[in-house]
Amino acid sequence: MSTLTRPKDAVTTPPATLRGPVRVLLRLHRKALWATGGLLVIGIGIVVALRVWMASAKELCADGDITPCGGPVYQPSYARTSTEAFLSEGGTVLLLLAGLIGVFVAGPLIARELESGTFRLAWAQSVSPAHWLAARLAVPAALTVTGLTVLAIVYRWGLWALRGYPYSHGTNWYASGIFPGTGPALLGFGLLAVAVGALCAVLVRRTLLSMSLTALVLGTVALGLGKRRYELWPTVFRENADVVSFNSGDWVVDMGMITASGQKLYWQDCYDADGVQGIEACMRGRGAVGYFAEHHPASHYWPLQLVETGILLALAALAAFAAFRVLRRLHG
Repeated sequence: MSTLTRPKDAVTTPPATLRGPVRVLLRLHRKALWATGGLLVIGIGIVVALRVWMASAKELCADGDITPCGGPVYQPSYARTSTEAFLSEGGTVLLLLAGLIGVFVAGPLIARELESGTFRLAWAQSVSPAHWLAARLAVPAALTVTGLTVLAIVYRWGLWALRGYPYSHGTNWYASGIFPGTGPALLGFGLLAVAVGALCAVLVRRTLLSMSLTALVLGTVALGLGKRRYELWPTVFRENADVVSFNSGDWVVDMGMITASGQKLYWQDCYDADGVQGIEACMRGRGAVGYFAEHHPASHYWPLQLVETGILLALAALAAFAAFRVLRRLHG
């Protein structure tokens, strides 16, 4: 018989797919899925309720002032100030939600099976370690992108109602509690959370320790980006600038004075000046002749979002690649 032929009754092995592992995963963690869906509905409901409350609040002026129009005292409605207070930290809440997904991936989804040994049952049923891990990355990644996209859109819709009101400084686009939850950077952080959770799980293989390590790594990344976000895109330099000359959408990063030769002197350069001399006198003593400012205009929102998203996606890809390499080294 030719080597190129085979018996008609030979058993062929179907190509491995993720359909089976995904189905098992969804059934096994259906309670967590229902809980996640509940949080999604609650988040949407809160934003909708705030919008309805603010729209129904009594306001006498078109700009939201409840005092007589044109009066000397500006007094916004309680509904608007409350909505602003709630939404001013919405981006932080969404980051925490994405981090919780990563902690769940690290603990109950992967590390618990590695710790208890139940992964051997799946691997004994023609599911390779790579397909097993791929399913545990694909399912939470897809659900994370879908859920966070919906929440980000709803959150932006809630913030939109606060635009145009005077004295509304708590909801600036660059605020650390808002910026992370209004654009694609949130999705990048969610994917990073899933990948880091998987990497910590296959490295540590202990449920609680993997969850703690994941939370530590994600917290470090979030805090680091929050502190250095202004450096992700070049600022705009403005000479002879004053704070009052900026639009409400401008993110003033730093200010100071400039010498005749063009050297920049920042305010902190004279923080140690004595009280008699004063900071400005100290800077003029160093040759300062005018003021300057470095700022991000509102048009820098998307460049900052896209650069941060690129960084997060690159880190997520590295973490996912490392997770597969570690799994292959340990289990073949």
